Amino acid sequence: MNIKPLFTATATSTGGRNGHSEAQDHSVAVDLSVPKAMGGPGKPGTTTPEHLFAAGYAACFGGALDYVASQQKKNAKGATVTCGVSIGPRDAGGFGLAVKLHVKDTSLSRADLSALAQEAHEKICPYSHATRGNIAVELTVEGA
Repeated sequence: MNIKPLFTATATSTGGRNGHSEAQDHSVAVDLSVPKAMGGPGKPGTTTPEHLFAAGYAACFGGALDYVASQQKKNAKGATVTCGVSIGPRDAGGFGLAVKLHVKDTSLSRADLSALAQEAHEKICPYSHATRGNIAVELTVEGA
């Protein structure tokens, strides 16, 4: 599949999961450490690649939801998207990810919010496109 790039974000990481990652334009700079739950040092004030992925996916999905809602003359600007990214061993070896997306907007009915979220997930959100068939994604909604 080809895309016409509108923007490219570039980051460099040194030291892997116990190192430092920084965007080329310095807009993001984070120290990383493996969580204690995974056998690492779990250093205070650090993050993980999963935290970064969760934040990016939540923000992107929120934008996709807002786009779909505006196309249908509805307002989802107050929606909150919570994204949980889990990491663990795969049956086939190595490690894999699983995602849980929860969308909440009590200004919309559950049925309307569910339809908007499904369309955002199936047709608009590039993170949803990238994960489809590669990562289990569970989508839940909480409307009025």
